[in-house]
Amino acid sequence: MYMKQKRAVAINDISCMGKCSLTVALPIISAMGIETAVLPTAVLSAHTAFEGFTFCDLTDEIDKTREHWEKLKVHFDCIYSGYLGSLRQISLVEKFIDSFKAEDTLVVVDPVLGDNGQLYKNFTDVFAAEMAKLCAKADVITPNLTEAAYLLKREYLGDGYTEEDIKELLAELSKLGAKKVVLTGISYDENSLGVAMYDSLTGEYTYYKNEKISSMSHGTGDVWASTFVGSYVKGYGFEKSAEIATDFTVECLKATLDDKEEHWYGVNFEQCLPSLIKKYA
Repeated sequence: MYMKQKRAVAINDISCMGKCSLTVALPIISAMGIETAVLPTAVLSAHTAFEGFTFCDLTDEIDKTREHWEKLKVHFDCIYSGYLGSLRQISLVEKFIDSFKAEDTLVVVDPVLGDNGQLYKNFTDVFAAEMAKLCAKADVITPNLTEAAYLLKREYLGDGYTEEDIKELLAELSKLGAKKVVLTGISYDENSLGVAMYDSLTGEYTYYKNEKISSMSHGTGDVWASTFVGSYVKGYGFEKSAEIATDFTVECLKATLDDKEEHWYGVNFEQCLPSLIKKYA
């Protein structure tokens, strides 16, 4: 039976070496059976954990690409944005969403700002405030606790939070404009790590956890968000997509444990793609 192939666009940088951003999003979303267009915001020789990386800013190409795609009358079933490097890029992505969001277009914003209570280098409170405006255009946002704090201009919860604290935070985040919110990296005990979900349309709160892997790696946020997008566009629904993404990220971490010295810069998600395809594509 013929089914029209869905199309997503991933807006992020290309770190040519390092297993993150578009080099993660493109293969994972494509593996789910979804045509994946890319809108690169910059090209780096390797991600920023590598010393001496090169950087080519593609900000000026974003609007040119948007204008060309408008002429082609391209339709996207999903618009997914990740790391953005400047205030101007945020503004251009807002414009892109305004141009291509149709009634059936899912908009997912991963508001990449920081981690462990701190903003990433070169980001400011002003940048976080503009990212909050971008979140208002999304259907789903996927911040971690640090990003949630900066988006809402409130104190970082750290490790001493309760389930009620998380529920309150999710409700506040939904007031930015996105009706559905996933808080990543949430743990209520020492042995597990998961995601907290809130659908403001139903008022339903859900928590899903998996095994906590002590070894942390670069790019796992991109792996999670890309798997979530692919699953959601595929039709698995909000909560199930978050569960699939969480389980797949843990699987990727486990696949890298014995190879950590060689692949310190990212997880071996490639080895896990066959199981993702077999189960969900």
